[in-house]
Amino acid sequence: MKLYSLKNISKKVKFLEAVKLGLCEKQGLFFPKKLPYFKKKEIKKILKMNFFEKSYKILNSFIGKEIPKKILKKIIKKSFGITFPKIKKIEKNISCLELFHGPTLAFKDFGARFMSQIIYFLKKKNKNKVTILTATSGDTGAAVANAFYKMKNINVVILYPKGKISKIQEKMFCTLGKNIKTISVNGSFDECQKLVKKAFNDKKLKKNIGLNSGNSINISRLLAQICYYFEAFSLLEKKNRKNLIISVPCGNFGNITAGLIAKSIGLPIKNFIASTNSNDTVPRFLKYNKWKPKKTISTISNAMDISVPNNWDRIIELFNQNKWNIKDPKYLKFGKVSEKQTKKSIKKLYKLKYISEPHAAVAYNVLKKEIKNGEYGLFLGTAHPLKFKSTIEKIIPVKIKLSKNVKKQKNIKSFSFSIDPKFSLLKKFLI
Repeated sequence: MKLYSLKNISKKVKFLEAVKLGLCEKQGLFFPKKLPYFKKKEIKKILKMNFFEKSYKILNSFIGKEIPKKILKKIIKKSFGITFPKIKKIEKNISCLELFHGPTLAFKDFGARFMSQIIYFLKKKNKNKVTILTATSGDTGAAVANAFYKMKNINVVILYPKGKISKIQEKMFCTLGKNIKTISVNGSFDECQKLVKKAFNDKKLKKNIGLNSGNSINISRLLAQICYYFEAFSLLEKKNRKNLIISVPCGNFGNITAGLIAKSIGLPIKNFIASTNSNDTVPRFLKYNKWKPKKTISTISNAMDISVPNNWDRIIELFNQNKWNIKDPKYLKFGKVSEKQTKKSIKKLYKLKYISEPHAAVAYNVLKKEIKNGEYGLFLGTAHPLKFKSTIEKIIPVKIKLSKNVKKQKNIKSFSFSIDPKFSLLKKFLI
């Protein structure tokens, strides 16, 4: 598969090179020059396969001969062996796609574990040092840290906005030590993201420390996420597959990008909904045709507290490739949910006997507004409720039990450093 930089179309690379580089010059994201496509007969066959077989079929269509068949199958088993999607029925025509049954209780486990295995495969071929640098608004940090933990000669540096992620989220990646370094930044997630991008623009630094990205800006993470949309579709009853709409809680827009790619390569999903919290740059753009990011607002759905979503460029490119109109609601709907509405949705779901965390509640809220007669709706559950234990327990009368691992991590001292959002300070740390 050939990919090109969205900031320089003439810059073309193969899959493994794109994974190795992470981000191209001028902060350009990589995108496939041509997407594979599965015809209806092939889709029927894929839907009958188990999760590993499905994932191999999908990922191999992108990667091809760059990774030998046996090795790619091993990578997929290691990546997805403990991360399975599940469907939980909520109402007659609505279900939740639970993606939080992996080791760090968040959907990011799928992409992070696949990416770590690909980079480890590259590392064995090339013995240069590797530094994974990533910014997190909540769940990416734990998923990336867990995926790379104790990998030889691979260092991980994770930036996160100080005081703006839940305590449990923080403990899940700030207590590991070894090859995992964590930095709390006195600022927003967007400022963390800017620091990461500046590091990638520094060619000398990038070369000296073997810099790579752990965010969804790395193409390997994005491709891995396509797989669970196929699995979700196959888990639904056949009658519910017709007129399927999927509501995705959006922060950096990687998750919905993967879903739209799944639709582009043949999965018959009727529509997607981009659901955001008060950080509504994309909904405002789709409504008024003006790209005007505002200052990031802190919310209880903190992983979505992003005003400048990286993957939006990929969505624009995908729509251009497919000749879809970005403003046509038959391809993409959208909605914004306030804090008050988020809390109301958590209460409503509780009455329906479902304990939801804030991000899923945002997706559910917009889905309820948009779903029409004859349609079936899925909203994505991107994190386990226990990661937002203190928040949820203030909203609904429930006590959420901590798992053994979380209990253990809760009592371990955090190893985080702290810096102001200045690139000179990050560069000094990395060197």
